[in-house]
Order: sequence, then C-alpha cells, then structure tokens
Amino acid sequence: MAAELAIARVYTRALQGIDAPLVTVEVCLAGGLPAFAIVGLPQTGVKEARDRVRSALMASGYDFPRAKKITVNLAPADLPKYGARYDLAIAVGILIADGQLPESAAASREFYGELNLTGELCGVNGILPAVLACRNEGREAVIPQQNQAEAGLLKQQQCVAGIHLRDVVEHLQGPQRLPNITAQSNPQTDESKLPVGVGDISDVIGQDQAKRALLLAAAGGHHVLFVGPPGTGKTMLAQRLLGLLPALDEEEALEVAAIRSISGTAEPHHWLQRRLRSPHHSCSAAALVGGGMSNPEINATIPK
Repeated sequence: MAAELAIARVYTRALQGIDAPLVTVEVCLAGGLPAFAIVGLPQTGVKEARDRVRSALMASGYDFPRAKKITVNLAPADLPKYGARYDLAIAVGILIADGQLPESAAASREFYGELNLTGELCGVNGILPAVLACRNEGREAVIPQQNQAEAGLLKQQQCVAGIHLRDVVEHLQGPQRLPNITAQSNPQTDESKLPVGVGDISDVIGQDQAKRALLLAAAGGHHVLFVGPPGTGKTMLAQRLLGLLPALDEEEALEVAAIRSISGTAEPHHWLQRRLRSPHHSCSAAALVGGGMSNPEINATIPK
C-alpha cells in the first residue's frame, strides 16, 4: 500500500533583475524517518529556513509535524533562489499540508517575508516588483509590515501587512482580517524647489556651450557626455541637469523605485524625485555596473 502523502502549494516570487518571477512552494509531508529538505536550487540562506520556520511555528503556538518527512520544492527548479524571502510561504505551506489551515487559504494569495525564531515577520528586499507582479495576476499579497510603505506606492493593489506569523494565520482563517494597505497619495512637487544636492544652472558663470548642451539634452531627452580634464566643471554641470528636468511620472518613478527596492535603498517618501549618482572617476567598469556574481540581489546593488 502506497504511503499517504499530503501536498500543499503556496505562491511567492523570486528576484531576477527587476523582475519577480512566480515561485510555487510545494510542501510534501510523507511517512518515513523525520527529515526536512528544501530543493529547487536554494542558496544557503534559503536552506537555513528549515530552522527558522520550525522555531517560528512552535513559538507561535502551532504544531510542527515531527514524525514526518518534509520536502519543500521551490519551482521552477532551474531558477536560483536567494535570501530569506521564502520563509513565510514555507511556513504557510507546512500548516496547510498538516491540516492546520484549509487549502483554499492560499489559493489566491502570495506570501513574502522572513521569519525570526519567535515568529515575527522581517522585511525583505524587492517587495515592490513582487507586489506589482502579484497585482497584475489578481492575487492578494501578504507582506511584512516593514515593507508596508514601499507597497503603498502602488495606487491599485490588494496587499495586507502583518507583524507576526499569528497575524497571517488569523487573516487566512477569516475572523481577524488584516486591513488592506492604503495607497500613498503622491506628494505635490514644488517646481521651484530643487532636489537636495542639486544646484541651479543660473549659478554657473561662463560655460555657455556646455550650458546650451544641457538645455538641449533636457528639452529633447538626449544623452550628453562631458569630456575634459579634472576641474573643468563636468560634475558641477551634471548636478545642474536635474534642475532642468521635470519630476518623474508614475511609470518612471515605479521603475526607479523597483531598482532601489531590490538593492535595499528604497525611499518611499522621495520616490518621485530624480537622483544623481556620482561614482568616483577611478572606479572600474565592473564596480560601476556590478560584478559577475549570479546573485541578482547583489548585481542590483547601487551606490547610495
């Protein structure tokens, strides 16, 4: 007689550049020697979810299936998985497979978040691209409260934020529903106020040709390249370019915010403001655009 299997499926998302491909967390409980295995190209931080999830479930007052062989598959298996963003999805999958939550609880939801040993939810990078993709699929996103302001940048979204694993479970069970995150109202942009660290082009004395090149580039949306020895005013002029450009529209701002979300430098309160990046002139090409590591979370890192 075949051994009885209990399988649950929970949805979450990985990071791949500024994209958030869907990941299906399949949890299988089977008879046999007790074990806890995670497969599907998990990086070391993902494998360590075994200990975090076990402790978080027990500390939150839920039963951890002890006399079972637990197998967690992160599909698709050919997509590398990094970080602790899958903890919450794995915990919910175990509760569903063990019968402590109904299977319908996760059917139309996606889960993101790291769990500490007491069951509290910790924020993760790359929430904005994930919530955006989740919204386009028509699902509800369940995220840590630390990422609430970032997710609120989207005007149209169905997203809830929890502080503890118990909050998420009670939300899935029905009576204690988590409130939907309210979208942030876009701040009024004062055209007369320049971004911090940006100067006014009227302060530049001379440099008539360079100033005209900046005006033409800003008006026509062109690229501009300044070449010259140190001290001729290239950086000074570049700092004035932002003062000539209008504020980012919502689509542009969301693209920039997604990059900053992945790199962990998101600033929800200034997300419509253009920023100037000034890498040192001696940095290498690899330092400027990122190294050759396969971790998308490392490749997406940008200078603060």
